[in-house]
This record gives sequence, C-alpha cells and structure tokens, in this order.
Amino acid sequence: MIPGIWQLLAFAVFLTLLTKPLGSYMADVFEGRRTLLSRFLVPCEGFIYRLCGIDAERQQQWAAYAASCLAFSLVGVLLFYAHLRLQGLLPLNPRGFGTPSAPPGATPMTPDLAFNIAISFMTNTSWQSWSGETTLSNLSQMLGIAVQSFTSAAAGMAVAVALIRSLARQESDVLGNFWVDVTRSVLYILLPLSFIAALFLCSQGVVQSLGTWQNAATLEGAAQTIPLGPVASQEPIKLLSSDGGGFFNANSAHPFENPTPLSNFVEMLLILAIPAGFTATFGRMVREQSHGWTLYAVMMFLFIAGSCITMWSERGGSPAIKAAVAVDGGNMEGKEVRFGIPASSVFSVVSTASSDGAVNSMHDSFTPLAGLVQLFNLKTGEVIFGGTGSGLISMILTCLITIFIAGLMVGRTPEYLGKKIIVRRRPIAKRA
Repeated sequence: MIPGIWQLLAFAVFLTLLTKPLGSYMADVFEGRRTLLSRFLVPCEGFIYRLCGIDAERQQQWAAYAASCLAFSLVGVLLFYAHLRLQGLLPLNPRGFGTPSAPPGATPMTPDLAFNIAISFMTNTSWQSWSGETTLSNLSQMLGIAVQSFTSAAAGMAVAVALIRSLARQESDVLGNFWVDVTRSVLYILLPLSFIAALFLCSQGVVQSLGTWQNAATLEGAAQTIPLGPVASQEPIKLLSSDGGGFFNANSAHPFENPTPLSNFVEMLLILAIPAGFTATFGRMVREQSHGWTLYAVMMFLFIAGSCITMWSERGGSPAIKAAVAVDGGNMEGKEVRFGIPASSVFSVVSTASSDGAVNSMHDSFTPLAGLVQLFNLKTGEVIFGGTGSGLISMILTCLITIFIAGLMVGRTPEYLGKKIIVRRRPIAKRA
C-alpha cells in the first residue's frame, strides 16, 4: 500500500506542476497572444483561414457559435462514416479489411458498425464495440480515428473557452469565433503535445510502423501473428482527447501501446493534462486565479480519495479467493504484472474520472468497492477533471447550481464571478 501511495503522490505532484504552465499557455492561445510557437504556426494558421474562408476578426454570438459547432461535427461524422464504408477501396490496408481477401476473424465494416464508430468519436463517447487491429486499416486509424479525436477534442475545448468568455466579458454579447478556437486548439495545443508524446512513446517501445503484420512462433511452437501499425502516433491523441479508442482491443494494457511503468505514468498525465490545465486557463481568463485553483483543489481531492479507496480495496483482495487459496497477494485478476495493483488502480480512477475509454486493466475484475468508485466517478458527470473541455463545463455548471440554491436559502440574489444568476426578463410590450 505504501509504494502505491508514493506513486499516487508523485502523479499528483507532476500533474499540479504541469497545470499552471499549460493552463497559462492555453489562455494565451485562446486570447490571441503570442506564444513560443507563434513564430512557426501563425503563417500556417493564416493559411488555414484563407483556405477555408474564415474571417478571424469576426466575433460570433452564442447562436452562431453553437450552429458552427453543430455543423462542424455533422460534416465530420458524415465524412468519417463515408470513409469507413469505403475502407476496402482505400490504400494503406495491408490486411485487406473490408475486402473479400480479409483474414479470418476480421470484423466486417457493416453500415451499423460504421455509424456506431463515427458517432462515438464525434461525440467523444468512448464507446468501442470493435477491435481495432481486426477492423480498421492503417489509413482508417490515421485519417479516421485520429482526425476525429483531434476535431472532437478541439470542439470541446472551443465550447469550454466560449463559456469562459461568457463569464469573463462584461457588456458583450459575443463569445469569440468557433472556427478560430477550433483551429488554435488543434494547431497550438493538441498537435504539439501529441508530437512530443509520440516521440516519447517511441522511445519506450511503442510500435510505429506501416508494414505488414509479422508471423512468429511462440515458445510452445505455435504460430502467432503480431499486429503492427502506426500506434505511437495514435496513442497521444487517444489520451489527450478523452476518446480512448485504442489501436488494439486490449487498449493500454497491450504492450505495444503501453510497454513500461514510465509510459503508463506519462499516459495517465496525458489523460488529465488538458482538463487540469483548463482550471488555470479559467482562472486567468476571468482574472480570478484563486478561483481556478479552488476548482482544481476540489477535483484533486476527489481524485486522490477515489484512488486511495481503490488501492486499499484492491490490495485487500477478495475474501473468498484468499480463503480458497490461502494467499494474501491482493487482487491481481485482470491486471498487467508490469503495472501491478497501484498503477492499475490509479489508471482506472484517471480513466473513469475523465470519462476516457483508455484502460490498462479489466474494470469488471476489480473488487466491488473499487468498482463502486469507478461508477461514482462516472455518475458525477465529469466534475473530477472530466473530459477535454467538458470537465470544466460540468464543474462550472455544478458551481452555478450550488450558488443558486445557496442564494435561495439565504434570501440573496445568487452571483457568480460578479454576475447575477437570474431569469432573463423581456420587457412587456405596451398596448396601443
């Protein structure tokens, strides 16, 4: 239990140290200030605006902002669905998925499955009813899954920033420009973080290949086919976006996705980096840094409490199993030996607290109490860090409801960051 506590504390310290610099950087990006990457990315950003006909100086009201977000998501899901249905006709498909020459055991890309995949990644639902290595080609992984992970995460970040602006601005009915926010989210935040993380994961042994699968013989002499693919480039955005669609069916329990304890530690940081950073972004943009840190402290308290309960329960194991085998080794069922109980327990709390689909162990093999923590994290509505963008939104909505109820109880008009929480009253038209 003690080594697990040290791992948890180390993770909390690293996440806390990462929160302010990343949050401040994101605030600079969304407020249009120059950053370290501006010299290289401003020309690229301007080219994107010219290519897409975007007026970066034009601000949008909430209706136009929401319509842009819905249109962006709709076009994305339709293009992704069409890509999946045409997978068998497209290149970078060494196993022939979606063609008559597909290997035995491959999952056919039926209309309902393609629609399920497209909707799941557009909505960031983390629902995966298919096995990546037996369903999707390399091109579908890169041009489909990865692109949707980028765009869905960017849309969530844009909506969160629009909400922050609505609280930060006074006497203004505009929330920014959705197309600018999405572009900057991808260009300045998601792509650089994914690039750095991909290089790190390659150094740890994560596979990055466009070659054909390899045939090998096991120690017992049986034939084995080893799947390969562009895993290292897919893994970071899977974690940063809270989509969680693993390249392999075993997800982050697979050694080609998560080979070492160090890669496991960094992958957990990637899952919570942006949701935690958004608390600092919020505090800076509303000019109330202490408020941002208060939100972060609440999230971290709930996270540490859930992690401690999970580790304690998993370390205790199942009484029935201990009585049967007379061994007190904790509950290692469904867990990777290279991670053990502590790292698996914390990863499960990270995953469920952020509603990320990434897992490094089987959650249904956890003890009842640990499973209760996972369900509690999901039922809180993404307020324990939560997803990319959606976590901060959920926490702010929780604050608004709490302040509103408290204001009613004491008989005062509830206020949040200097703004009254009241019903908008329209003037009554006078009769002629």
